[in-house]
Amino acid sequence: MSTRYLALLGSINIGGNRVKMVDLKAALAQEGLQELETVAASGNVILTDPREPFLIEMQLEQILAERFGFKSCAMVRSQAEVREAVDDNPFYGVGSDKMVHSIFLSDQPQPGRFEDLFEERKAKGDERLALGDRVLFLDYVHGVSASDITGKLLERRLGVKGTARNMNSLKNILNKMGG
Repeated sequence: MSTRYLALLGSINIGGNRVKMVDLKAALAQEGLQELETVAASGNVILTDPREPFLIEMQLEQILAERFGFKSCAMVRSQAEVREAVDDNPFYGVGSDKMVHSIFLSDQPQPGRFEDLFEERKAKGDERLALGDRVLFLDYVHGVSASDITGKLLERRLGVKGTARNMNSLKNILNKMGG
């Protein structure tokens, strides 16, 4: 049985990793992925597939490397998992939907890593952090550009890769997914 998934591709249309969504969609279709729909120009692809998410992630990362020439991380989540990334975010509805993010993680951080990051950040800024199931919740408060919390910093501190989406984007994606 096939499942409707959201593929969140990291580093798309950031820095030098420029990809037109029409080209991405065409490349994925040529590789056999089905019922494709892109949402915004930031690497959000809704698709239907019978395989386990990790197999889709591996294929997507390979396609990006081979077809578009850059390394990227892919996080594949079901509609229910995307909904949880919104509903379980403790900052959703409290902070600005543009500043409040859910960062989808490649794996759950090892015990102690989030707690160490949390303690380190308490003295460094106003951002608020919380950890969920393979998702980091982050309220940038004063804006992403005003923060020194970057993807690279989070990867170093947590030991896992991640790709972020704000609440506005996630609500739009959920609407496109039908829920």
